[in-house]
Amino acid sequence: MTRIALLDDYQNIALKSADWDSLPAECSVDAFQDHLTDLAALTDRLQPYDVLVIMRERTPFPRALIKTLPNLKLLITTSGRNKSIDLAACADHDVLVCHTELGHTPTAELTWGLILSLAKRIPAEDRGTREGHWGVEVADGLAGKVLGVIGLGKLGTKVAQIGKMFDMEIIAWSPNLTDERAREIGAQRVEKDELFARSDYVSVHVVLSDRSRGLVGEEDLARMKPTAFLVNTARGPIVDEAALVRAVQNGVIAGAGLDVFGTEPLPQGDPLRTLPNSVITPHIGGFVRENYDLWYGGALEDITAWLDGKPIRILTPDQTRPDWV
Repeated sequence: MTRIALLDDYQNIALKSADWDSLPAECSVDAFQDHLTDLAALTDRLQPYDVLVIMRERTPFPRALIKTLPNLKLLITTSGRNKSIDLAACADHDVLVCHTELGHTPTAELTWGLILSLAKRIPAEDRGTREGHWGVEVADGLAGKVLGVIGLGKLGTKVAQIGKMFDMEIIAWSPNLTDERAREIGAQRVEKDELFARSDYVSVHVVLSDRSRGLVGEEDLARMKPTAFLVNTARGPIVDEAALVRAVQNGVIAGAGLDVFGTEPLPQGDPLRTLPNSVITPHIGGFVRENYDLWYGGALEDITAWLDGKPIRILTPDQTRPDWV
């Protein structure tokens, strides 16, 4: 019997996103919707399994966990890279690591969902209408407003281009951004301090790294207008969350739109859950039906190829791949 586990299936979608019945009869597939963080609990749950399919970086696989799983032979990560897997430890313990295709990039769509929700006060108006009110807050228009984009990669560029369609002024900054690159998409490159001071909406689109961790801090937030909003759909630790909470609660900025957090799932009692004038979503930027079908379908292909003795899409310790976030 080959036992397969699909981890962190928060939205109960894994078993519906691929034809798992196409696997040989001696294979069994289990999906887990909850998220475990305790090493002992993870070890106890995962020890029986030969194959694990993990959803991007939801559950890290450090050496301390890998060495407790003697039955593990194949570890599959959705998308093309997963920094939370210790690939060297996998190699040391004869665990083959494979990946799926990258998937589509709908995070820019969610970014604009958050911006529009903030500008048009959609959550408050939805709630008020259901409660019997008829108009509870005054919305803002976007034309003529300034959109500050931190990072003009694939996602930042899409966000900027949509901003232009709303007749917004686009300014941008990142450590390596050039004037020429900014002009290519109709944006103005400015220094970091100016971006925070001028923007009505600041949207974060840089990859998390040692250099970008804490990139948006208390001093940056203090430069923003009291009517401005911060939107983060990149990674939680890029923004100093404690400083953000203080800035919103004290009226330094108007609010925030957040899809990513330093700890995920967001703990009960975290002040971000009750942040006023803000919209929060549970890291759903890239998790659309089309990507689930691609990722779990790809995981099924990886398992089938491995069972046939011809593994595909192998990740090795010396291998790096571009990410799409």
